[in-house]
Parts: sequence; structure tokens; C-alpha cells
Amino acid sequence: MSTNPLAQDLSTLFLRDLDGLRREIELYPDDAAPWAEVPGLPNRGGTLALHLAGNLRHFVGAILGGSGYVRDRDLEFSARDVPRAEMLEKVAAARQEVESALAGLDPAILGTDYPLPLGGRILSTRLFLIHLAMHLTFHLGQIDYHRRAATGDATSAGVIPLSALGREVLAA
Repeated sequence: MSTNPLAQDLSTLFLRDLDGLRREIELYPDDAAPWAEVPGLPNRGGTLALHLAGNLRHFVGAILGGSGYVRDRDLEFSARDVPRAEMLEKVAAARQEVESALAGLDPAILGTDYPLPLGGRILSTRLFLIHLAMHLTFHLGQIDYHRRAATGDATSAGVIPLSALGREVLAA
């Protein structure tokens, strides 16, 4: 694990939210439900799951961790009817690559420019990793809403529990 507290905290958040993404996908009742169109929602849950896995595998796993992953962003948004088992494999790969990349991250890298320009801008690696964590959580909320609207099931996946972040307080 990185000796940098920020990298450790970011890793904790990424892994918590990727575990939440896995739980959301598992709560869809069948392979068709993540692909259901819901009026008023711009993306299907399956599309967002593929996008999140590809996004993190590219920007964290490949660029920072050297995983060798090659992203096909267009496919993330055009693929349909991908079975949940395949989505879960992609999320598991993203989780492993993010964990590995952040564990091996040289703390000095956080203060340097991210290796690629993003949206025509140069960002620090630290700021871009924070952005990616927020992007993951934003889309995770959209998936939760899609799943509930598409299935009528209000069951919570408990995707962002504080219990995954800190130490438990022992009762006296």
C-alpha cells in the first residue's frame, strides 16, 4: 500500500464504491433489467457500469498503474444486453487494477501533472484522482436510481456506507 495518506484514502473510497457498484449490479433481478430504458433518464444502468469500469481501468489502471488495458469508450456507451456476469467481471478487473495502481503509487506523483491533458486542461494527478472518485460516486447514484425505477424495487444496496471508511468505536 502507498505510504501516502491521500493515496490510501482515495484507494479506500474507490474500492468501497466499486464494491457498491458490484452490489447494485447484483440487485438487478435479471440480465435484461440493467438495460431497461427509463423515461427521463439519459443512461441505462448497464451503460453506466461499463463506463465506470472502462474509465477507471483506463485512467487509473493503465495510465497510472501500467496495466496495459486499452479503452474502447465508444463501446462503453453503445454496447447493449451485456450479461450481468460479464459486467461483474469488468468491475472486478477495474477494482483489482485500481487497487494495484494506487498501492504502488509513488507519493510524489500526486503533486505532479496527470500524464494526459483532460478536456483541454492540465490537472494535477491529485485533483484528477479526486475528480475520478467523485465521478464514480455520481454515476453510482444514477445506477441506484435507474435500478429502483426500472425494477420497482426500493431495496438499498448500501453503496456508500461510512462503516467502510473508519475504525469502529468500541463501547465502554
